[in-house]
Amino acid sequence: MKVLVVDDQKVNRTLPCVLLRQVGCEVVEADSGEAALIAMQGVSMDAILLDISMPGISGTEVCRRLRSDPAFAGLFIVAYTAHALPEQRVEILAAGFDDVLIKPINRQRLLEALRLPV
Repeated sequence: MKVLVVDDQKVNRTLPCVLLRQVGCEVVEADSGEAALIAMQGVSMDAILLDISMPGISGTEVCRRLRSDPAFAGLFIVAYTAHALPEQRVEILAAGFDDVLIKPINRQRLLEALRLPV
């Protein structure tokens, strides 16, 4: 599986990248919504772990743009956020995300969110 991990904070990208590489995933990192959209150009990804709150283009806007492009119809997009309130989860899923992964993460929940064997 090829996964794009997007977060403006390097520390928040490190753990999921390490955990995903341990289970054999190919991982690409991006530090902004803009960089995520650029990373998706001409490259096939299976999933994106996408921070919601970033300067510039938010994760929600990145998700909206990807969902509106037929080229990304099968892309699995997981919100990667500290926003854990139930109503926020409902809003995130309604915005087009497939799942929500709440920070801080652990290995089991990360793999479950991306539908990988635990």
